Amino acid sequence: MFYREAGQFKTTYAADMAVFPILQDKIGIAVIVAAAVLLPFLGAAGIVSPQTQNFLLQVVAIPFLIFSLASIGLNLLTGYTGLLSLGTAGFMGVGAYACYKLTTYFPGVNIIVWVLASGFFAAGIGVVFGLPSLRIKGFYLAVATLAAQFFLQWCFIRIPWLYNENASGAIEVPQRTLLGVPVTGPTATAETRYFVVLAIVAGLTWIASNLVHGRIGRSWMAVRDMDIAAELMGIKLFDTKLLAFAVSSFYCGVAGALLVFLWYGGAEPEVFSINQSFLILFMVIIGGLGSLVGSYFGAALIYILPIVLRLLPESLGIPIGGATIEHLTFMIVGALIIFFLIVEPHGLARLWQIGKQKLRTWPFPY
Repeated sequence: MFYREAGQFKTTYAADMAVFPILQDKIGIAVIVAAAVLLPFLGAAGIVSPQTQNFLLQVVAIPFLIFSLASIGLNLLTGYTGLLSLGTAGFMGVGAYACYKLTTYFPGVNIIVWVLASGFFAAGIGVVFGLPSLRIKGFYLAVATLAAQFFLQWCFIRIPWLYNENASGAIEVPQRTLLGVPVTGPTATAETRYFVVLAIVAGLTWIASNLVHGRIGRSWMAVRDMDIAAELMGIKLFDTKLLAFAVSSFYCGVAGALLVFLWYGGAEPEVFSINQSFLILFMVIIGGLGSLVGSYFGAALIYILPIVLRLLPESLGIPIGGATIEHLTFMIVGALIIFFLIVEPHGLARLWQIGKQKLRTWPFPY
């Protein structure tokens, strides 16, 4: 269906709800996808050294995608539904430990199946701890999810059935293959793990985009804006809120499984501490509440920027100690977070949207 634009406003409902409403968005996403696919081939093409190639994939790209997926999961709950949660790391841990138990009990099943299946276990736990959202909201709901975080972390440490009984709560990832190619374990290459993570994150992002642009997403946003009005309109608060907790926990559970199986190669319960929950919450706030693109922006600022700040003095030949660089990194990142919140409280996604609108009308201001 063809439609006309009147400035930044669309003249049809379908055009207004389009995922990529303008041509520049489609071109931009195509360029990003192409760059993501070609990234593992930079070393083979001689553009970067094999060591740099491995660093880009193992230290930068893989964790960035995983944190972006966890941010999307929290954003669906907090940004789109308006339900604040401080238990993200706990739900990630449920996914990781569920994937470990499934892989241990059924070693012949494809590891990708268990990574995705672990999200359903996290979704079930998320629904259980999401029940208080039917009665409480705001600060009190945050306290309830914080209790869930501490309870789940206690389970990871105190219940021997969840882990190797002689490993003090640690997960030891076994080696598994996909079509004969090692995906997990010490022999799995960074390129293989990167493509698996990229495929899962891209697929789940596409599903999340369809959810938020459809009936379910509109119900979530109606509850976020005013739950009483949403209920008067016929939206069932019970089903809508629990579905938001389930979908959010599913995404966080898959992110937790990817974190342990395709990045760390093993993990201890401290990986899923409250600090991890706050880190992902900061990614969502800085990136932009109610924005899938903002989840990626937030993950880039909070995770990738500190890496760049640590490498910059070394590349410039400035002799600075490791402890000093770490302190400076915390100060700079903290100052940038405050700056972005002052300049645009709605996050980097809003700044990106404003920038796109200015570029579309440039050089004409109106």
